[in-house]
Amino acid sequence: MTFDFKNASKAELRIEYKRIADEIGDDQFFTKKELNHLPEILSDGEQVLAFTSGLMDGDTWLITLTDRRIIFLDKGMIYGLKQASIGLDKVNAVSGKTGLIFGSITIEDGASQRHISNVWKKTVVKFVNKVRDALEQRRQPAPVYNQPQGTDVVSMLERLGALKATGIITDQEFEQQKRKLLAG
Repeated sequence: MTFDFKNASKAELRIEYKRIADEIGDDQFFTKKELNHLPEILSDGEQVLAFTSGLMDGDTWLITLTDRRIIFLDKGMIYGLKQASIGLDKVNAVSGKTGLIFGSITIEDGASQRHISNVWKKTVVKFVNKVRDALEQRRQPAPVYNQPQGTDVVSMLERLGALKATGIITDQEFEQQKRKLLAG
């Protein structure tokens, strides 16, 4: 099931955020401004899988896992916005550590290492596991679609479009398979 974050009403967003927060164990207390701004950051069709918050570079950040990337978002107290993201295809490793009340999450890509501290202990393992699962799903090879003899190319393109729309294949995989179909 996909949720349209970009066009949802504030009430629908609150319900969806509460569902995700309940699943991951986050209380949304320190990140309400960031969550309100999140739909503006998301791409069309991008799905939020999990979020948590913690300290990074001395500020409280919302860390959001989507089906495409990890987004770091910090909306200033009065004004300003800081944001960064790492595509899931660029994430090399994610790890978590828990203490008595808080924990930390470390996300590594090819260029840097982001360390988020003061993360609620109950969200650390769930968030790290969600990232790991999303990475594993992205790394699985795309299904190869061989065109059966006598199959209509248009219907095959429609089926590919449906797979892309439901998130089973990525935009890149869609384009690759489309080129193969059109090439004959």
